[in-house]
Amino acid sequence: MKDNYLLHLDNQDIEIKLLIEGLFLKYGYDFRNYSKAHIKRRILRRLTISDSASILEMLYNALYDRDFFEMLLLDFSINVTEMFRDPDFYKALRRDIVPLLKTYPFAKIWHAGCATGEEVYSMAILLKEEGVYDRCQLYATDFNEVVLEKAKEGVYSIDKIKEYTYNYQQAGGITSFSDYYSAKYDSVILDQSLKEKVIFAEHNLVTDTIFGEMNIIICRNVLIYFNKELQNRVINLFCDSLCHGGILCLGSKESLRFSDHEEKFNCIDLKEKIYQKKFEI
Repeated sequence: MKDNYLLHLDNQDIEIKLLIEGLFLKYGYDFRNYSKAHIKRRILRRLTISDSASILEMLYNALYDRDFFEMLLLDFSINVTEMFRDPDFYKALRRDIVPLLKTYPFAKIWHAGCATGEEVYSMAILLKEEGVYDRCQLYATDFNEVVLEKAKEGVYSIDKIKEYTYNYQQAGGITSFSDYYSAKYDSVILDQSLKEKVIFAEHNLVTDTIFGEMNIIICRNVLIYFNKELQNRVINLFCDSLCHGGILCLGSKESLRFSDHEEKFNCIDLKEKIYQKKFEI
C-alpha cells in the first residue's frame, strides 16, 4: 500500500524530492528538512535560468557535473544579509548585552550561518566602539565555501554603502561609518582591523555537531528556512553550544516559543528575539 504522503505529491514534488535525496547521497549536503516552499522556489528559479529541460535533468547534471552542483549549492544558501541589518537589534545589543560582556575577561561569539559576512563585521564594529573587541573572539561559520570566501575578503559593492551607512546610524553608531572602509573603484574594502578577532570556518548547522562553548550565538533569519523538526534540532545544537547564562540571538520572524527548548531560556528582549540560557536546567 502506498504511503499516504506520497499519494499527495504531484510529479514535480516527487522530482524535487529525488533531487534533494540525490544531493544528500552524493555529496552529503542535507536539505531534506529545509522548508519545502523555500527549496521549491530555488529549484524552479534555477530551472528557468538553466539549460536543464526538467528537474530530473537537473539531478543528472548535479550528479555528474560538480560545477552545476556548486551552482545549486549557492542557490540553496541563505545569503540575504546587510550591514547592521535591523538596526534596533544592534541598539538592543548595546543596551542589554554589551554591559554583560564588559563583565567578562574574555568572550566567544558565534555567528552561525554568516553568509557573506556583513553582520559579522557589523558586530565587530559595535564591539570596537564599546571597547570590548580585544576581549572577544568571533567565529563566523557557513556551510557554503563560496560565500565564506567572500566573507573573508570583506569587500562589498559601493552601491550598498548609502544603505549601510543609514543602518549604522540608526543602530547607534558613534562615529562616521566611512572610518571603517576604504573605497576602490566600484567596491569598498572593510578595514583589516575588523578581521583581527574573527575566525571564519565551515560548519553545517544541519549535519555538524556543537561548536565550542560560546557566550553569544547569533543566528538571525536562518531558522525560518527550516521545517519544525530541523528548527528544534538546531536550537538544541545552540543550547548545547552555549555556556550557562549565554545569549542566543534570533531573527525578527523567529522565536523559541513553541519550540522543544523554550523552557531552557529566559527572554531578554521579545521584540528583538534575544534570549539567555538559564543557569540551571
